[in-house]
Amino acid sequence: MKELGKISQKSLPSAVASDQVSLIEIDENAAGQRIDNFLLRVCKGVPKSHIYRILRSGEVRVNKGRIDAQYQLELGDLVRVSPIRVAQPNEQAAQAVVPSANFKIIFEDEHLLVIDKPAGVAVHGGSGVAFGVIEQMREARPQAKFLELVHRLDRETSGILMLAKKRSALVNLHEQIRENRMDKRYYACVHGEWAGDWGRRRAVKEPLRKYLTADGERRVRVQADGLASHTVFNLIDKWPEYALLEAELKTGRTHQIRVHLQHLALPIVGDAKYGDFVLNKALARADAKPSLKRMFLHAYRLKLTHPATGALLQFEAPLPAECRSFVAQLNELQNGSHSETSTHG
Repeated sequence: MKELGKISQKSLPSAVASDQVSLIEIDENAAGQRIDNFLLRVCKGVPKSHIYRILRSGEVRVNKGRIDAQYQLELGDLVRVSPIRVAQPNEQAAQAVVPSANFKIIFEDEHLLVIDKPAGVAVHGGSGVAFGVIEQMREARPQAKFLELVHRLDRETSGILMLAKKRSALVNLHEQIRENRMDKRYYACVHGEWAGDWGRRRAVKEPLRKYLTADGERRVRVQADGLASHTVFNLIDKWPEYALLEAELKTGRTHQIRVHLQHLALPIVGDAKYGDFVLNKALARADAKPSLKRMFLHAYRLKLTHPATGALLQFEAPLPAECRSFVAQLNELQNGSHSETSTHG
């Protein structure tokens, strides 16, 4: 049998669309990635269902052996791919088109990319979302050999989001997260009264457990047999019925800040999952004062060690305009009520 020539991962999309079997040698940018994610990323135009079908049928081999979709690629692995039928133009049109997007960049070098994510944008596609930040950034940077999310932010949360441009950087940053060596701080405006006996700092260590609603939606609740979770809340400012807090993550559970604040009876303003739905609707009205049409949760500061140089880094993202406006309205209302009291006193 004629020996197959190795091809680069960059030329994989065109190679698999031909009638030849392709043999790809895995480099450091793909090492550690799951085979299904690797193929989905490089084989643009190939339906996801088709990728999983060829994996199940054995048309993809690694080092001459069959593998499943969860197989993690290793440096030097030889991936053999049979010819893949690429979707025709009319089929591609039926699929969601991913628009390229350039988000506000806070920091970038050859290892890291740190952006300021706006509220309302998912970090990745899935669960009813066709695409997110990572897909849009890859579309905007087709020359990028490697681009992966280091961590996640909820769709309605704005602020600092970090992406790795090298596999080695991703591995190092994940290690920092696991060992709690990354300092993540958020701003959250909540509805309710900050208890007087809490002082200026309140730690919450309630365990959290994921569950599905009757509609199949993923949610989180405080539950004794849940995962250990720890958030520290620092009081920044307060008004009648509202408070501005800094949230310091000690663990990184799904919806952790939102559920811990709900547990304290201090739901985040504008939180559609764990908040005060009647209040949210009232605040979103055009004539409301104060008014807000988003969730007031913003990742404003991140401290970490550079994955290659070891230098200490600190990134900051200013509070978005709509959140600043909400705080300004609370101050105006409070000042107005004070002056009214002194006039009639």
